[in-house]
Order: sequence, then structure tokens, then C-alpha cells
Amino acid sequence: MRIISLLPSATEIVCGLGLRDQLVGVTHECDYPADVAELPKVTQTLIPHDASSGEIDSLVRERLKTERALYSLDMAVVERLRPDLIVTQALCDVCAVAESEVQSAACSLPGTPRVINLEPTSFADVMQCIRQVGEAAGCLSRAEAYIAQLQQRVDAVAARSAPIKTRPSVMLLEWIDPPFCAGHWSPELVSLAGGREAIGVAGERSVTTAWDQIVAANPEVLMIACCGFDIERTMQDVPILKSYPGWETLACVKNDRVYAVDGSAYFSRPGPRLVDSLEILANALHETVHPLPHGLPAAQKVR
Repeated sequence: MRIISLLPSATEIVCGLGLRDQLVGVTHECDYPADVAELPKVTQTLIPHDASSGEIDSLVRERLKTERALYSLDMAVVERLRPDLIVTQALCDVCAVAESEVQSAACSLPGTPRVINLEPTSFADVMQCIRQVGEAAGCLSRAEAYIAQLQQRVDAVAARSAPIKTRPSVMLLEWIDPPFCAGHWSPELVSLAGGREAIGVAGERSVTTAWDQIVAANPEVLMIACCGFDIERTMQDVPILKSYPGWETLACVKNDRVYAVDGSAYFSRPGPRLVDSLEILANALHETVHPLPHGLPAAQKVR
């Protein structure tokens, strides 16, 4: 089977299922596992590489008004790759190729490849996405075994968190300019890790959040996981965060419990590494209860 992945999380799922040799094309953002970087890129973005966070937000909002995505297919590459299976998503309106464009492309290709849409809004949905890809690729039993391995790690964190009586209020911040709370699966991760999500709602979309609301919530822990940004890029926006009124009064700031993590690799990428995200978060919240697994980066303190 020849597989094209149109989102980084799908690429990680495909590779996690041991199907790397069947992956023939990926997006310009796919970067894990590292060797997928050598595969042909089937997408391009309209976002300037040097755009500020505020400019990116404005561009996204403008595209939402017109229901146009910020990514497009390179049809010449897609046609050359002759896919049997295309894995895409319909969860986010702008962060991947539009579903209509994918369907139109599939219909125009010889053999009409199968298209599957991944639309996770919860942690359980992410596991179901792995199952969905496994079924489409003809390796369902392998997918079930892989899910069981991931679930074991989740259950281990949950078991260690269960006796914790003092659970700090946590805000997962998905964007800085303007601030966004993290929804979807993120509040579930906070709960499993032994915290209480201060603003975000499990299963709901991530939304723009008034700074006054964040100050009123006064989170004891702030985890900055900017969507699509690594830590270095995230740290460039921290001065904006510190400029907001009342920053110094927040409990998380006073108690030196503001952290930055790689939101691109973790947290905002609904694939197998959400389990890594859980383990990183759990270690930051309760270091003595949740040891950081070997090879995972610790959340970085922001001072």
C-alpha cells in the first residue's frame, strides 16, 4: 500500500504502526520520526515563515471567514506518488488541507485512493484514530496491540496520580498573542497528571481567552504549549505574556511554576506522543510522584 499523510500526527501514527516503508508522501510540517523528512512533501503553506504570532492569528481568523485553509496540496507531487490511501483530518478548519480539496484530489487520481479523516476531540478519540488507520492499512491487530502499549503507560500515570490529594489548578496555554486556552484532550491530560484544568474544557475547542479571565482563574501552574511552536519559538513570545497586566500577581508566577514545552511535538499533535505529553506534564506537576521517562525532555521553567 502507498500511503500519503496530510498531517504530522497521522505520520506518527503510520510510523508507530510499523508502516514507515509504505509512507510515500508527507506534509511540509511532518518531522517525526526524523527520517520522514526525506520523503516528498505534498503540501505547502500560505503562512510566511517569519510571521509573528499576532499576524498568524489574524491570518487564521481571516481564512476562517472565507472557509479557506492555510495549506494546499501540490497535485503534481500527489499524482506522481499514486497513493492508495490518504490520511487527513477535518478537526481544524485551517491547520491542514481543506477536506473538500482532498476529496476532489482523490476523485481525480487514477484508482480513486481511499481517504480517511481523523477527527479526535478526546484522548479516547486519538486511540480510535490509531485503530482507524490500522483498519484502513490492513493491520488492525497490530493497531490494537499498539494501543494497548500506549494505554498501559497512561494507566500507569493515572494510578500514580490517584492517591494525590492536593491537585494544583493548571492552565494549558495554547497561544500567547492572543491567549488561547487548550481544549480537546488537554484538560484530560491535566486530570490524569494530577492537576485541575483552570479554564479549558475537555472535548471542546481551544478558544481565545480574555486575559482578565486568566487573572481571575489565577492558575497555580501555567504550562505554555503553543500550537505548532517549539520551545525556542515559544520563548520569543514570552515577553508578550509578561507584558499583560497582572502577570506578576499570578500564583504560578509567584511560585515559579510557569513552564514551556514543545507544543508542536507534543500536546497539540493528537498522535502517539500525546502519551509523552502526559508523562512530561505529570512530571512537571508532581516531580516526586511521576519520574520523567528516559529520553523525554522535561518542561522548561520560564522565569
